[in-house]
Amino acid sequence: MLAGLSAIFVALAVGFLLDFRGPATLLYPIPLVATNFLDTATVRRSYADLVRAGDDLSDFDCYACHEKGKPPKLRFDADEHLIVPTEHSDIVMGHGSHGRNNNCFNCHNENNLELLQTRDGHEVKFADSPALCGSCHGPTYRDWEAGAHGRISGYWDRDLGEAQRKACVNCHNPHSPRFPSRPPAPGPHPLRPVAEGTAPSGTPSNLGNERVSRVGRDSWRAVVAGTPKALARGDARPTGAAVELAAYPTH
Repeated sequence: MLAGLSAIFVALAVGFLLDFRGPATLLYPIPLVATNFLDTATVRRSYADLVRAGDDLSDFDCYACHEKGKPPKLRFDADEHLIVPTEHSDIVMGHGSHGRNNNCFNCHNENNLELLQTRDGHEVKFADSPALCGSCHGPTYRDWEAGAHGRISGYWDRDLGEAQRKACVNCHNPHSPRFPSRPPAPGPHPLRPVAEGTAPSGTPSNLGNERVSRVGRDSWRAVVAGTPKALARGDARPTGAAVELAAYPTH
């Protein structure tokens, strides 16, 4: 028994010395994930967020300029498009493609600019703006309430802490709510050698680890590390921003 085990270990030792496994398999580099995929903050901050943080609320102080008890007069051009005042030049009216929602008072209460209003006249506080959104976007609002639309942070287990539901305006600009597209995050790297002719999940040439062409695979290598030969030589690979850019090649 011992003699047999000894023979096995000797054979393994000889095999390792002679490198019976052959040349090392060329591994694909693991590109760094762009930091925007790691940021948990929403793209916008709601009125409620600003209140909780004690931040500047001057953008919501309408009566610093407007006169109370006197609804602002709206102006329209020859095509009935709202003329946005110079004081609000940062606002782009793009709520809907039908052109019928270009009236400030569809959402803002003209008699009290510190409040919002639904189409049927119900007053809504800025901190409760999802109720205004839901008065028109009913199905989406129900999905949001159920957690299927939007984003919920915090804890699923309520015994550990509360769940925090983000408001519509944390993602959508209320004046131009269409959310801009953005590139998807790269898929997970397999962290193991892959067969010839395949690329690891997450590379631009193949997002699902299916078989790909040699041209696509070599192009990915070249983008990340210069050339396939550079990888074979073990040359230093670029880091930081260079690799982040390489994660989204344009070819």
